[in-house]
Amino acid sequence: MSIVSMPPRQRILTVCLGNSCRSPLAAAVLTQRGGAAVDLRSAGLLADKWVGRPADPAMIAIAATHGYDLTAHRACAVTAELLHWADIVLAMDRTNLTALRERCDARALPKLSLYLGDDDVPAPFGHPYTVFEKCLTLIESGADHHLQARADTRRSATENTR
Repeated sequence: MSIVSMPPRQRILTVCLGNSCRSPLAAAVLTQRGGAAVDLRSAGLLADKWVGRPADPAMIAIAATHGYDLTAHRACAVTAELLHWADIVLAMDRTNLTALRERCDARALPKLSLYLGDDDVPAPFGHPYTVFEKCLTLIESGADHHLQARADTRRSATENTR
């Protein structure tokens, strides 16, 4: 009888501008859907403005209607330590991705990608509630892609140990 070891939990960092809407929601969605296979953190690029603040009230409300709890979230800033901690860094839009590329070193650079692959998750901050709903829908659809990639990696690792 052989013991199959599971791959380590995938460490994912989600990043948006203020860490008050998109990235905390993406972290919550990925955590809920990925379970024990993933370890999630979120951060923002505007360090001085939002650090320590809770998620946007509209995002907390829309998240709650879909079973995600953002009430304990407090914004934090992207740091070199977080970039090195992560296996993958998912930027919510191209502007965030460009800013991350300018901040990170060669070790972190290959970890960067857009959350939706080729599309942006538009920032809902300051917009009507319907924009927050659209944001949630986009984030949920992207989560499935990232978790499927993780499942494919796990399946491949299991097959290689047989």
